[in-house]
Amino acid sequence: MKKLILLLFISQTLHAQEAAKSKAESPEVHEFVIANFHTESGVTLPQARVVYGTYGHLNAAKDNVVLLPSHYMADCHGYEWLIGPDKALDTSKLFLVATELFGNGHSSSPSNTPEPYHGPRFPVTTIRDNVEVVHRLLTEGLKVTHLRAIIGFSMGAQQAFQWAVSYAAFADRIVATSGTAKNYPHGFVRLEGQIAAITNDPAFQDGDYTAPPAKGLETFAVVWTGWLFSQEWWRKELWREEPKRGTTFEQVLDNFRTHFIPGADANNLILQMRTWEKHDVGTTPGFGGDVERALQSIKVPLLYMPSETDLYFPVGDARYEAKFIPSVSLVPIPSLWGHTAGAASNPADGKFLNETISRFLSAAH
Repeated sequence: MKKLILLLFISQTLHAQEAAKSKAESPEVHEFVIANFHTESGVTLPQARVVYGTYGHLNAAKDNVVLLPSHYMADCHGYEWLIGPDKALDTSKLFLVATELFGNGHSSSPSNTPEPYHGPRFPVTTIRDNVEVVHRLLTEGLKVTHLRAIIGFSMGAQQAFQWAVSYAAFADRIVATSGTAKNYPHGFVRLEGQIAAITNDPAFQDGDYTAPPAKGLETFAVVWTGWLFSQEWWRKELWREEPKRGTTFEQVLDNFRTHFIPGADANNLILQMRTWEKHDVGTTPGFGGDVERALQSIKVPLLYMPSETDLYFPVGDARYEAKFIPSVSLVPIPSLWGHTAGAASNPADGKFLNETISRFLSAAH
């Protein structure tokens, strides 16, 4: 159970993701490499590597593909709450591609890239950089030119929105849970506080640390935890619904402080927060920074599922954006589990997500 508790912090999907992992089929894990990848920051990476997992089998027509882009510090297991014969994504019919973001420690990251781009010298990569490398993975690596759907949670939702704007006809349908098409100023302030928690530890040494900045990482974890769930989740002590999570508030908080993302590299954490900060579909070439015009350009049906109690991506931001998306179904998740509701952090949310997404995908056929 301790492993469950640790993994829940890594993926922000709580115990449901790990429970799903034990029941779901295992993905085949692959790596796609691009030579001389040009990032939006102007830096060219000699090699850009994207790790991805696949579930199911690609049919002869290559028209049964669903893309699952990963969220903050997650790996290719991050969507197993959606996968199975009794869930929204049945791998006897679909071929699932679950990709891993730059900076998670597996795909190209500050921690695994040699000089001159090691550690703090790794370029800030954008959501569009991540979408571009996955587009090349699909079209060049897998020879897939069209997707049945793109489904994304959190930073995966950011990628889903970017796909809908950058490659308007590439997928039949888009699903975004607990994530918006732009990171608004309040979200930027939150992320800056979490970055400062790490960088203000003297052991950080401007990113050239010789040992992990442990105090900074613990402070980061506590700051992040304050935003993860709703205030009512804490008041009602809903952590008690999870066996052995902790019987007291002090035990629960200490678990978050000391076991939030075990072994995570500080520069990797910061890189993905910078990616999150910069997300804005309005800055896609051709839209001049106008997020509303970018959203109006979306051509395919989009299921937009914000959590009603998300403090990262408030439901009000989703309602604002939905007004400009031509074919949107706005279906808030009725949950007290905050941001994590968008990744089935408890059985009720898992049921609601799977049923709603299943209906949306079925309507395409």
